[in-house]
Amino acid sequence: MPSTIESDEHTALRKAVAALGKRHGRTYDREHLWSEAAKLGYLGVNLPEAYGGGGGGISELSIVLEELGAAGCPLLMMVVSPAICGTVIARFGTDAQKQDWLPALADGTRTMAFGITEPDAGSNSHRITTTARKDGTDWLLTGRKVFISGVDIADATLIVGRAEDSRTGRLKPCLFIVPRDADGFTRRQIDMELQAVEKQFELTLDDVRLPADALVGDEDAGLLQLFAGLNPERIMTAAFAIGMGRYALAKAVEYARDRTVWNAPIGAHQAIAHPLAQAHIDLELARLMMQKAAHLYDTGDDVGAGEAANMAKYAAGEACVKAVDQAVHTLGGNGLTREFGLASLITASRVARIAPVSREMILNYVSHQTLGLPKSY
Repeated sequence: MPSTIESDEHTALRKAVAALGKRHGRTYDREHLWSEAAKLGYLGVNLPEAYGGGGGGISELSIVLEELGAAGCPLLMMVVSPAICGTVIARFGTDAQKQDWLPALADGTRTMAFGITEPDAGSNSHRITTTARKDGTDWLLTGRKVFISGVDIADATLIVGRAEDSRTGRLKPCLFIVPRDADGFTRRQIDMELQAVEKQFELTLDDVRLPADALVGDEDAGLLQLFAGLNPERIMTAAFAIGMGRYALAKAVEYARDRTVWNAPIGAHQAIAHPLAQAHIDLELARLMMQKAAHLYDTGDDVGAGEAANMAKYAAGEACVKAVDQAVHTLGGNGLTREFGLASLITASRVARIAPVSREMILNYVSHQTLGLPKSY
């Protein structure tokens, strides 16, 4: 899928990552692929060069995830570890936090999970009940999180809590690095129908004591720091979805070329060909919005990136679900067999519609923020 708006460097990166993905394929070993991607500089391509990264941005990181997904081997933790956590620490972390975490995130020797979603609040940062309170110079965190990816393989989790604003007395979001083995920090794996290498967990924080330097950034910065991580999350989720859609579409196109009925490949029939062509168009359009969002974010336009990142995630989620559905339908009964490996994507593709924010909440955002329509809540 060459793009006329990509630089030569981006095209070369895309080609190189695609080759890596092709070598690993759908039956990839996550640890092996993660390690190889790190050694090639792909995991930390968005992180500052001063801390061992590639000095690029979310534009480059999204290319890596998309191409691995298109090869059937997406690394979901890329959305979390370098994109969300790495970005937040690079922008707002102390020098010590940057030295401690960024080189390790870039070379793949350490990973960090991200915990915002709660059982009763979802991802609504205004209703988060996980609280942080001061105890001398320490912090005490208490609360619950749910649907947190990869906590078992992460060295720490960047937890979103709420602390009292020293000026207004109101609660506002704050970010804390919580080590995996911290006292009072426990996890329970959630039994998911979704087949994925990375598992989902419910977390409990029971007066988890953290030193003052566990706080990332200014405790009064609130939403600014939070959305510095959430916009890349939406862009990377779009990349994840586009890659998955491309993988499914490629399988369907190959089948439609080879499968012959009544002396002609089934792909010669418009009832097969046109829906696949439409799926390709939708994926390409979603990618254009993703590229716009990544460009805006990388050039420092946080407001513009917020709108574009939400729209990119929406478009990619819809395009992915439709591409997977059409791919399975093209193969008929074969689309439901393990041999062709598409059936599991029926469930996986819906993740991009649901997480990290539902398509309905994105429509709310666009209707309120972009169109200026009144809120219904």
